[in-house]
Amino acid sequence: MRQKPLNATNRFARATVIAGDIRINLLDIELLTIKLRLVVASVERAKEMGIDWWEQDPALSSKARHRELGRENEELRRRVAELEARQDARQEELP
Repeated sequence: MRQKPLNATNRFARATVIAGDIRINLLDIELLTIKLRLVVASVERAKEMGIDWWEQDPALSSKARHRELGRENEELRRRVAELEARQDARQEELP
């Protein structure tokens, strides 16, 4: 029986997980452990699995970048208002 070739949709309908650890020891002293986890899946399948970190990373998502810039802008406005209030208080203290 001849199998039908997998297209991209079918190929990523399931997720493939590759896992491994790298350990560097010197004289039985563990110096470094690196845990590697690789998931190969479609975006839709990854979201189903609860993996959506790229949507929150400002380097990868323009929405996340705008949210981060908005938070930074609010913080800067708050700090400027605080500095202006201090300056006004100092001006009132002067004779």
